[in-house]
This record gives sequence, structure tokens and C-alpha cells, in this order.
Amino acid sequence: MNEYDNENLENVAELPIDGTLDLHMFHPRETKHLVADYLQACLEEGITQVRIVHGKGKGIQRQIVHKVLDRHPAVLRYWHEGGSGGSWGATIVHLDRHGITSPNA
Repeated sequence: MNEYDNENLENVAELPIDGTLDLHMFHPRETKHLVADYLQACLEEGITQVRIVHGKGKGIQRQIVHKVLDRHPAVLRYWHEGGSGGSWGATIVHLDRHGITSPNA
């Protein structure tokens, strides 16, 4: 475990599993695992439409999010949220409710 891991363990906060994940408070290096874990948690709660807010910025978070979504077995499709809902600063994900991969599911 490195210094960064120890620091994270001390500052762990539980995210609400409500179908919206706002990545503004996370570092891009956390994005890959966070998104995959959040999608899994949503599936376990029966949530099949997820909104991921990655922000507009330079697009780094968006690129990471889309790479995760491209590879995730439960993702049926995803698109940029339209209108005032975030436009290209948020992505909507439609999940296959049978895509649960957890052994506890």
C-alpha cells in the first residue's frame, strides 16, 4: 500500500447509490475503479439508468468514463445528456439489469 492509498483510507466517504455519480470531487486516477464500482452497486440496487457527471473541462474525466463504459459488460448504451441536464458534461448510461457480476448478486 502506498502513501496515497493510506490517505484515501482515512478519508473514505460512502457515496449514495441513487443513480447519479458526480466525479467533480475525485481525481482522474480514481475514476476508472470508482465508475466500475458505482455501476456494480447500482445494478445491485436495481438501478439501470445512471447519470455520470464528469464535467466539461478538458475532457480527461469524460474520456476515462467512456473507456470504462466501452468495456463494462453490463453497459447496453450511453450518451451525452442533452439540454440543461449537463450536455457533454454528463453521460447517461443504460445498464442491463442482468449484468450483475458480483458473486453476492
